Amino acid sequence: MEILKEFRERAKKIGGRVILPESYDTRILQAAQEIVKLGLAEVVLVGKPEELRTRAKLEDIDLTGVEIVNPGTYHEIEAFADYYYAKRKKKGISYDEAMMTVTKPLYFGALMVKFGKVDGMVAGAANTTGRVIQAALRVVGVAPGLNTVSSALIMVVPDFQGKDTTFLFSDCAVVPVPTAEQLADIAIETAQTARQLLGMEPRVTLLSFSTHGSAEHERVEKVRRAKKLLEERNVDFDFDGELQLDAAIVPTVAERKAPNSPVAGRSNILIFPEIQSGNIGCKLVEHFAKAQMIGPIIQGLAAPICDLSRGCEWEDVVNTVALVLLLVPKSTQNQEENNNEKIVP
Repeated sequence: MEILKEFRERAKKIGGRVILPESYDTRILQAAQEIVKLGLAEVVLVGKPEELRTRAKLEDIDLTGVEIVNPGTYHEIEAFADYYYAKRKKKGISYDEAMMTVTKPLYFGALMVKFGKVDGMVAGAANTTGRVIQAALRVVGVAPGLNTVSSALIMVVPDFQGKDTTFLFSDCAVVPVPTAEQLADIAIETAQTARQLLGMEPRVTLLSFSTHGSAEHERVEKVRRAKKLLEERNVDFDFDGELQLDAAIVPTVAERKAPNSPVAGRSNILIFPEIQSGNIGCKLVEHFAKAQMIGPIIQGLAAPICDLSRGCEWEDVVNTVALVLLLVPKSTQNQEENNNEKIVP
């Protein structure tokens, strides 16, 4: 897979540091070994060092060069608890509950990202997407200017209109029935993902079963409101909606249905009106068109945290580590971590 090879090569140049909190899963140990072997990143595992190294030895896995951190004895765990308690006390948690929570692997990993000890976190091999996102939201929160966490899939479609073509599909995994405001956020987040991961200039379509007023329905009206919100937010990418799928990606259809659209017939980002159509659409393209599907990529968080499928293989973990490194803000790439970061609750 050339695109994954490219991601790995780019990630190597960043020289990042990633935490894998689900360290008692053999796939994670295998991935950690390979990441270090490839020189892809520095790896931090969460757990008791002696236990993990014994388990790795039994599995014939070499963890040389891998750091293992035990939350229970970590030297800054009280600072983590102070931060989390200040952030969540209005929700009714006690300090003791905060201390207990920050030693849980997902929360500890997210706090390591928040405090600048690592560049990003990859989890989900042993936890649901919901649990991963919950920990991320409660610790790092949503990116400034946004109110939505969503996902994007990279879809590489072979021989589309005579050439291999890359699209981004969103949201197919996180927000079941997005509002107009959430659709606008998802469009903005996916445009940013396209630029950062693929160097792609975004051409965004808000999909519908209607094209420019060909049908009237409350679901069509929601997509129109999302377009208006993008106009009001003065985004820096081309977009249009509502458009049917064929008008979005087929030039001859676009000429008939939406001749004055800035993106019709050449869209590379497809925003689905709800998760059901997105999930069905991506799987149709994957199986009928033999597309290569990469992701989901979690977007909209204030720090790089990526999710895995619980059915993933260790190779998927390695590839997702590359993705999370590419999502690190460019201003912080290739810089040493700031171990003395001041955390203001």
